[in-house]
Amino acid sequence: MSTDSAIMLRRNFKHTLRYPFTVFNSIIMPIVMMLMFVYVFGDAFNVGSGDYINYATPGMLMLAISYGLSATAISVNADMTKGIINRFKVMDVSRGAVLTGHVVSTVVRVVLALLAVIGVAFLFGFSPNASFLQWLAAVGVLLLVIIGVSWITVAIGLAAKTQESAGGAMVPLIMLPFFSSAIVPADKMGPGVREFAQYQPFTSIIESVRGFLDGVPNNGQTLAAIAWALGLSVVGYAWARSKFNKRA
Repeated sequence: MSTDSAIMLRRNFKHTLRYPFTVFNSIIMPIVMMLMFVYVFGDAFNVGSGDYINYATPGMLMLAISYGLSATAISVNADMTKGIINRFKVMDVSRGAVLTGHVVSTVVRVVLALLAVIGVAFLFGFSPNASFLQWLAAVGVLLLVIIGVSWITVAIGLAAKTQESAGGAMVPLIMLPFFSSAIVPADKMGPGVREFAQYQPFTSIIESVRGFLDGVPNNGQTLAAIAWALGLSVVGYAWARSKFNKRA
């Protein structure tokens, strides 16, 4: 199965290179968003003490994760609707390898996007107070989250009837960071939106990463973030395997 997964991973990377829009959407767009929020709107946001770039960077990392997902859903759906899976069955390729290949390629692509965002953030004056271990903890939380949302995305791609509907189904997940503490603190929002932002999963993830990068870990938010990430992974994996077995 490991050989099959490596073959599927290489196949997915080749597809990514053939469609530059995928790279643009997952890497360039979060950087553009950072430019817009930091340099255009940054002074308008009241986030307490400290530079806005320090506050915004964890949120931009979450945006980078969500922006890179629609390509995965569309790619998974294309495999199911264009008959590629039937060819894999004839070749005796492991079913699990097909799904794992999509997840791993998504993780690698999103990690590259996160590195790009962090690099640009440092150019903008990002100055975290995190120790080496706190950096590792922040990276660990982000990796767990990427794996979790990748499995959910694969499942959505399998459940959709067409590539268009697969891409459309990802819009709520892409928009979710905007209704979190990514850009402004949740307690600065209006009634209704504030409560939603405080209790939705991306806020816990962002606040956990923000705490580590600020050098003041938030244990409660970190536990919530890990729970959300593990829950997304389990639900996404089970859903994806169920849909794949039915359709394949």
